[in-house]
Order: sequence, then structure tokens, then C-alpha cells
Amino acid sequence: MDALPFTRRHLRVLTGSGIGWALDAMDVGLISFIIAALAVQWQLEPSQTAWIASIGFVGMAIGATLGGLLADRFGRRQIFALTLLVYGIATGASALVTGLAALLVFRFLVGLGLGAELPVASTYVSEFAPARIRGRVIVILEAFWAVGWTAAAVIGFLVIPASDDGWRWAFAIGAIPAAYALAVRWGLPESPRWLARRGRHDDADRVVRSFEDAARRIRATGGRTRSATGRVVERTSENAHPDAGSGVSGLWRREFRARTASLWIVWFCVNFSYYGAFIWIPSILVSQGYDLVRSFGFTLVITLAQLPGYAVAAWLVEVWGRRATLSVFLVGSAASALVFGTADSVAMIIGAGMALSFFNLGAWGALYAVTPEMYPTSLRATGAGWAAGVGRMASIIAPLTVPPLLAGGGAPLLFVVFGAFFAVAAIAAWGLVDRRGASLDDR
Repeated sequence: MDALPFTRRHLRVLTGSGIGWALDAMDVGLISFIIAALAVQWQLEPSQTAWIASIGFVGMAIGATLGGLLADRFGRRQIFALTLLVYGIATGASALVTGLAALLVFRFLVGLGLGAELPVASTYVSEFAPARIRGRVIVILEAFWAVGWTAAAVIGFLVIPASDDGWRWAFAIGAIPAAYALAVRWGLPESPRWLARRGRHDDADRVVRSFEDAARRIRATGGRTRSATGRVVERTSENAHPDAGSGVSGLWRREFRARTASLWIVWFCVNFSYYGAFIWIPSILVSQGYDLVRSFGFTLVITLAQLPGYAVAAWLVEVWGRRATLSVFLVGSAASALVFGTADSVAMIIGAGMALSFFNLGAWGALYAVTPEMYPTSLRATGAGWAAGVGRMASIIAPLTVPPLLAGGGAPLLFVVFGAFFAVAAIAAWGLVDRRGASLDDR
């Protein structure tokens, strides 16, 4: 798989997983707009709106840790499809609620599915991607997040303010993943690395042969079969070892404990600042005197800067490497957060917000690229899932800390705190292992 060119089969895996990723982002993005609308319509207190955001992250934390374990046991594709089904149905059901308690229940169920899906999807795609461009492929996968968040911003701008039931229609649109889950289940192959690890060598060979056939078709039509860098991938000696452990305890074996600790710190800090900021930006703008439509419009413009952030990160992860790219984008996120917190004009709000989107989402791309590479096949989904689960714990805490921080020092204090978390993450990133161009560990 590492020696093959990027083919239409790879593109199908990437886009099939990416559409699911975009739909996930749309759901997470929609809740930030729905919170702002429900705060007015249901006359909710800040603590109540904070729980609408945080309860979903409680589900995400549980879903991420369980999803990785299940994906290492039952397969990547099966769990990927199941997670899409769970959160799609729960999102659609959220459109029918009549009170806060029922909404919180469904948001928790949405979080279970969503939390499990993201680390499983990145693990799944990484196990198909050729090593010479694996980081770039995973950043492109993460870039589908920007597509989904932009769709959420468009829905938030056009649908939610249109009527009192606009938020219900937004939830109904978010139910699309339930139907898409069936296409994922039947349309995409299982990871050959996982199949081989489980002793299903004939099934793994069939999947690999289908990718080799696609490569031969490229050669037959005169297509390119090497990367632009011409880098040759060689397997390292670590792949000769028979076992690297399994389960959560395997993440803390001597070989992996330093990278696990660093990875968990990065995931915690990035989640805290990202969700603390982006879930609350529409509400913060409303509290500063901008009406609902205008604040949603600002957020839509800010969101558009995510795409170039991903594009630059996708290029740099194969030029600078994963660690350097991640650290630089996190430093840029910290600086942007400090400027956004003191913005006092429309131009500053939009400019600093776009810079925060650019750097923060580029950092997310690099983080998702490096995470599956930290562990061998027997631990890969578990490691990615637990890192995401630790991050989701920060996602639970962050929305709850926003109201008291705003009350104590306003937006300047709030974004100083976010900037500090980004800075800690930038330092911790240097404890990760950079596997640019190297084969995945197939133990």
C-alpha cells in the first residue's frame, strides 16, 4: 500500500470518509448558532446554554474512547458507519424537542456518535494512504471539517433567523448522516492493515489487489505513479516485532508513554481553546451589541478562512514535518486569540477571527495527521480514540468556563486564557514522534 500511487480507489476512501467528516462538522457548527437562537427564544440563562454545548462533549468523550477500542476489535468501517447512524438519528430527533431536558438527552446521544467517528475516520484513511503523502491526505480529510462548518454557517445565517422554528429545520438538515451511513457501510473497503492484523489475510489481499489494479490502470493510461518528491518508502525494523500490546494499557508501555502524554496534552489544550472560542463566538458577538443576523454573518466570514488554513497545513506537513507545522500553527493561534480578545471594531473582529480560523484549523489538520502515526496497528484506533477522548474532556469544561470568565474580565481575559492553552499545546507538540515519509508500524 505504501508503494502505490494515489488512485481513484484512494480518492473514494478519502471523499467517502470526508463527507462523513463534513456532516459531523456541520452538526457541531450548527449548535453554536442554535444556542444563540434558543437563548433568546427560550430565555435561557448562560449556564443553561453552556450545558447545551457541554453535554454533547460529555457524549463525545465517552464515544471517542469507546469508538477507538471498538474499531481495533471489530474493524474501522463497521464502527465508522455505526457512529454516523447514531448521531444522525439523534440530531434529527432533536428537531422535535419542546424543552431543555429533552434537548440535553439528544445532544448527549449525538456526542456519543460524533465523538467516536472522528478518530476512527482518521485512523481508517491513514491506513490506506501512501506513506509519502499520508500526512497531506489526512489534512485534506480534516479540511472537510471546514466544508461542514461553512455549511453550518450558511444554514445558521439563512435558515435559523428565518422563523421561530428555524433551529428545528437546522436540526432536521443535520439528520442527513443517518442515510449516508448505509453508503459508508456498503461502499467502502475495510482497512487491509486491520484485516491482516486479525488474521484475515485473504480479505486483506483482496482489498490490496483492488488498489493494485487501480494503479495498473493508471500505468496503462500513462499516468504518473510516483510522488512529486520521488521519496522512496522503506519499512523500518520496528515492523519486524510481533506485538506492540493492545488496549489502553498498551498506550503507556515504555515505548509509547512519552508520546501518549504529549499527545494528550496537545489534544486537551487545543480542544479547550477551539471549542471554548468557536462555540461561543456568535453569542459573544450578540452580547457585544450585534444583532443575531449580523453576528451570524461575521461568523460565516470568519469560518471561510478555515479552508486556506487547511491548504497551507496540507502542504507544510510534508515539507516541514508534522511537529514543526503543528507547533507553528498553534503559536499563530495563540497570537490570533490575543488580538481577537481586544478587537474593538468590525475590521479587527473579522481580521483577527479569520486569522484564528486559519491557524487553529491548520493546527487541527496537522494534529489529525500525526495522531494515527504515533501507534502501531494493534493500538492505532485505541490511541487516536483516547487522545480524542481526553480532548473532549476539555470540550466539556471549556463552554462551562466561558460565562464566568466573561463576567470576570470580558472577552480580553477569555481569549488570554485561550491563547495560553494554545501556547502550552505548541510546546507539548515537540514531544511527538514525526513519521513524515515513513511506513506505518504494522505490529
